Amino acid sequence: MMRTAIKLAAIALAGAALHGCASPEPRYYTLARAPGTAASAPVATPASATSGAPTQAQPVWIEVAPVRVPERLNRAQLVVTDASTGVVRLLDQSRWSAPLPDELRDALSQQLQGNLGAVDIYQQGLSEVHPVFRVTTEVVRLEADPGQRAAASIAWTVRRLPDGKVLTGRTEADLPAPGQVDGVVGAYRQIVVMTAADIAAGVQTLRP
Repeated sequence: MMRTAIKLAAIALAGAALHGCASPEPRYYTLARAPGTAASAPVATPASATSGAPTQAQPVWIEVAPVRVPERLNRAQLVVTDASTGVVRLLDQSRWSAPLPDELRDALSQQLQGNLGAVDIYQQGLSEVHPVFRVTTEVVRLEADPGQRAAASIAWTVRRLPDGKVLTGRTEADLPAPGQVDGVVGAYRQIVVMTAADIAAGVQTLRP
């Protein structure tokens, strides 16, 4: 009986040790704006969608494509750089809640819909609406040094359909990123806001 008790105690201690050495669960981040954190412009409702209602302005139709990002950034983990050494690190315990191109697309779409009172028809198959402002973006540079700064260079294009008139631009940003990962994600969100504001101005320029 004593030997059995000793064996059970040893097994329990080994299990506790293994449990203590287990890696913590990763934390997931998103670039989308949390509900209620900023006011959004109301989205206009097409007159055809209401029966007997007064005629209303048509919404701005946009089509926001997934954002192209450098392959080194297209990972589940956040990628950061130590500015003093140039060493690039993948943060295994800090991950995006969706692939980075989709995170950026969704956050940009959210901002543009709020800024413009727009409707994003990406992958909705609404071929009969026009004009449509197709938005494509490419991350040329996106880097962060936690506790220091976050910087980005994002090229974007707005193409009006069906006539194909195009406007291009680039958003440059260099922002403080206080704290650690939370500060980096906060700076990235602000970069999305800045980019969306530039794109929205481009859409307004192309509106008939």
